[in-house]
Amino acid sequence: MKTTLLRHLAVATLALAAALAAPAMAQLSVDVTGEIDSNLKIAVPPLPAQQDVATPAGTASELGRKIAEVIASDLKGSGLFAPSGPAGLPAIPFAEVTAPQFDKWNAYQALAQGFVRTTGGEADITVGCYLYDVALKQELTRQGYVVAPRDWRRAAHKCADAIYARLSGESPFFDSRIAYIAESGPKGDRVKRLAIMDSDGANHRFITNGQSIALTPRFSPDYKSIVYVSYLNSRVRIYVYDIGTGRQRLVTESNNTTFAPRWSPDGRNILFAMAVSGNTDIYRVAASGGTPVRLTNSPGIDVGGSYSPDGSQIVFESDRSGGQQIYVMNADGSNQRRISHGGGRYATPEWSPRGDLIAFTKLSGDFKVAVMTPTGDNERILTNGWQDEQPSWSPNGRVLQFFRTSPGKQGSSQVWQVDLTGVNERRIPTPLSGSDPAWGPLLP
Repeated sequence: MKTTLLRHLAVATLALAAALAAPAMAQLSVDVTGEIDSNLKIAVPPLPAQQDVATPAGTASELGRKIAEVIASDLKGSGLFAPSGPAGLPAIPFAEVTAPQFDKWNAYQALAQGFVRTTGGEADITVGCYLYDVALKQELTRQGYVVAPRDWRRAAHKCADAIYARLSGESPFFDSRIAYIAESGPKGDRVKRLAIMDSDGANHRFITNGQSIALTPRFSPDYKSIVYVSYLNSRVRIYVYDIGTGRQRLVTESNNTTFAPRWSPDGRNILFAMAVSGNTDIYRVAASGGTPVRLTNSPGIDVGGSYSPDGSQIVFESDRSGGQQIYVMNADGSNQRRISHGGGRYATPEWSPRGDLIAFTKLSGDFKVAVMTPTGDNERILTNGWQDEQPSWSPNGRVLQFFRTSPGKQGSSQVWQVDLTGVNERRIPTPLSGSDPAWGPLLP
């Protein structure tokens, strides 16, 4: 049967072994806190092909090289690893995948290798991934993935995820996608389109055509949909776009300024802010549509609602005290209390999927991305750009994406990411200027 788009991307029994090996007892690991200033050296040679046959995505050997390139790029982008390869590294015979010649790799602490197997044409490809501790000459993990040839990048991201998880002890995030707003045209009159791409910027596609302005997208918890705001003439609409079918449905519309829709963790409700008669408040509406329910009613501007992972609380920004600050309230709007008390102003708060931190934009001269605990303690600035704003969490709660705008009339916005150490920054390539990034959940 012909494989549809990711009909499955499952852990497969590898032909080279009867069963998965138990994790080794080696203690090779990386430190996600940044307290150890040393990235783990890992070799990533090209993945050999069992048979070098042609597929619609290239020959099996070409896929082996491209998969290794993506694995190395993912690991390097995390800021925790110092990968080498696949360029410049020796090719590995197929037989060495499960029996490495460790003496070849003494300059490295870890070895990530694997294989590509396919019968060619439209047939599925099997990608095997192995991770070894070079010093102890032990296997740390092995995984296998069966995909259509066109989905080879997903197998590569899954391999990098397996390596990241084994060496860091954290949940992975490479096999995920990003929604964002692609911008073009003059700075004061931008065309803004909804777009989607892989976490590294690959497989980019536009969702809307630019006839209406698209803003502030967010993925649904099950990853099947994206909610966003659309402005066309005097009407403001909140749409939900179905990723699988390409269809969208209207949730609510108004003549009032509306922005920043956010999903509840169970996907049943959507928060948004709306300005009515000079006052901006946070509302909740069923994801299926209906009459919005107002949750805040203080004089001033209340925006930016984001649920806690358990759905019991909402973090938002408000200027009710005279300047933008961060507040928390119960999901029904009760018990509203301020948690930010530092200098400057605070905006665009978003609760971590782990529940331990709230990310936000700190406005103090320049705009910077920062984090604090849900009680407002331990505030930390992570970036130092001219205008860095609107952070969005990775699925594992260890990395943030945001957009950075350069100054001047010709300035543009770009999508960036930074980890919680504040040291490892990376720009995500996009074909146009980019703003409002929204990191989706880890793909199934």
